[in-house]
Amino acid sequence: MFLSEFDYDLPEELIAQRPIEPRNSSRLMVLDPARQTIGHEKFFDLQKFLSAGDTLIFNDTRVIPARLIGHKSTGARAEIFLLRRLDAVTWETLVKPGRKIIEGAEIFFGNELSCEVVGRTNFGGRVVKFKFNGVFEEILDRLGETPLPPYIHEKLDDSERYQTVYNRERGSAAAPTAGLHFTTEQMDELKNFGVNLGFVTLHVGLGTFRPVQVETIEQHEMHEEFFSVPQETADLIRETRQRGGKIIAVGTTSIRTLEAAAVDNQTVAVGSSSTKIFIYPGYKFKIVDALITNFHLPKSTLLMLVSAFAGREFILRAYREAVNERYRFFSFGDAMFITGRSAAN
Repeated sequence: MFLSEFDYDLPEELIAQRPIEPRNSSRLMVLDPARQTIGHEKFFDLQKFLSAGDTLIFNDTRVIPARLIGHKSTGARAEIFLLRRLDAVTWETLVKPGRKIIEGAEIFFGNELSCEVVGRTNFGGRVVKFKFNGVFEEILDRLGETPLPPYIHEKLDDSERYQTVYNRERGSAAAPTAGLHFTTEQMDELKNFGVNLGFVTLHVGLGTFRPVQVETIEQHEMHEEFFSVPQETADLIRETRQRGGKIIAVGTTSIRTLEAAAVDNQTVAVGSSSTKIFIYPGYKFKIVDALITNFHLPKSTLLMLVSAFAGREFILRAYREAVNERYRFFSFGDAMFITGRSAAN
C-alpha cells in the first residue's frame, strides 16, 4: 500500500493546544464498522456502549522528563531526547544538532549530570552513557523537561495533564493519549457497572511516533519498544473471552502490546519483552475486539493501525466528518470509540 493512501486534509486550528477540563468532557466519535455508522457523543457517556463483563485494557506507562538541554565542552548548546533505556546508565536517544554531536562528544547538564556519546543507532540517533552522582531518576526529575509533541506550541501549566490518572511505570517518551480522557471517578463508575479494568505497560518511544519515510508502507520498519503483561491481566483476558465479553484496548499502544503478546485468540503471554509490531491493513487481529483512540496524524503508523482495525475508507470518511464537525485533533484532542472490527477481521 502507498503512504499517500493514508493522507487527509486537516486545518491547523483543529490541532488541540490545551487539554480540556474535566478530562472526560471531550467529544467522542462512535464508529460501528459493521453498520458503517458514525455517531457523536461525549466521553463521559462511554458506559452506554459497554456491557458488564467487558474488559478495558490500559497502558499504565508514565512519561519521563525525557528532554535534557545542556552544552558541549565548547559551550555549544546540545539537546538529548531519551528514547529507550539499555542498561543502568546507557540510553538510545535523539540528539540536536544531530550532525555536530559525534561519537566521543561529552554533554554537560549542570554539575550533577553528563553523558558521553558512545555509538550510533540505526535510525539516526545516538547511544549515550550517563555519568552522575546520586539517583538518576531524581536527577532527571530535576533537570529534564516533559516532552510535548512538536505540534503543541503552548506551554502546559501542569505537566500532570500529559499523564494518565492511572500511570505508574516510568519510561515513556510520549503519553498514551487515549487514556488522557479518563478520570478516576469514571474508572470507578465503570468498575461498579461491571466493566473489568486491566493494565499492561508499553513505554512509548520512536516506534510509536517515528514518521513513515517510504512510499510503500510495507517497507517501513518500526523501532523497538519495551512492553510488559502481568499475570493478572493475562488471566482477565482469558476469563473475559470465556465469558463472551469484549476486550477493548484503550489506545494504540495497548492494542500493539496485546497483539504482540498474543498466543492465540484468547491468550496472551505473560512477561516482559520488546516489540516492533507494525499493524496496517491486512493484519488479522487476535485479541482486541474494540478500540478507544484519539485522532492521529496524516500518514502515521497509528492511522494505519486504526485503518487496519476499522477499514481504511471508513476511517478516512470518519476523519473527514470529524473535520467538518470541528473535532479537536491529536494528543489533547477528542476521542473515537471503534465498537468492533471491520468485516475483514
